[in-house]
Amino acid sequence: MDLYELLQGHIAAFLLTLTRISGIFIVSPFFGSMNISVYFRVALALAMTIVLFPVVDGLGTPAAPETIIMFAVTAVGELFIGWLIGFVAYISFAAITMAGKVMDMQVGFAIVNVVDPTSGQQIPLIGSFLYNLAIIILLVTNGHHMLLAALAESFRAVPLAGMDPNISIALMLANFTGTIFLTGMKVAMPITFAILLTNVGLGILARTMPQMNIFVVGIPMQLMIGITVLSMIIPFYVLFLDVLFNEMYGNISLAIRTLQ
Repeated sequence: MDLYELLQGHIAAFLLTLTRISGIFIVSPFFGSMNISVYFRVALALAMTIVLFPVVDGLGTPAAPETIIMFAVTAVGELFIGWLIGFVAYISFAAITMAGKVMDMQVGFAIVNVVDPTSGQQIPLIGSFLYNLAIIILLVTNGHHMLLAALAESFRAVPLAGMDPNISIALMLANFTGTIFLTGMKVAMPITFAILLTNVGLGILARTMPQMNIFVVGIPMQLMIGITVLSMIIPFYVLFLDVLFNEMYGNISLAIRTLQ
């Protein structure tokens, strides 16, 4: 029995299911975190495949591609579906990280970076705080269950080897990515506006009292006002996350429908 015959029927369906589920562990928030061992992610993907495969197989086993090359192309398509679900979820967290960068530049923490263990990259101090808080809220509200539910529902909406590539997928990704800047500025607007008023006040003070060293007074004042405003907006930030996550779930559903 050659490899092509081995990939027929149920074995092919199992491997394609595993490939789609593995896609969400590449880039999605929490599941794609770099501080989660690769071996653990592989084991979790395999366990999820074993649990979901009877349901997927009950929807109908697709005919295996005629050649190994066609099977590889189909596997790439399945990997893309899982990656797409994780990427749409990641966009919301990218907006939060961007908001943190804007806040840090305004407050004066632009040169203070910390290593984010979930991505392995250096991110701003406030951005790290907002990102980790968003991850906690996602887990507390069972948002990770919603991601897994969307992944399971994708097998019903888009059967194995049933993805229809079209230009609308690229347009949808461009549209979702374009919202990163707008969402990030919405989150950063309170601190940005507060620091703007502070700078205006400092400018007036520098004109009326030119003998005073405005930098000695301005930098600590920006830090104090920035941290104060940040502590005041945290409850509203948590409420904003609820709206953001609901929008994220809607975008994931839209992405799955686009693949049909």
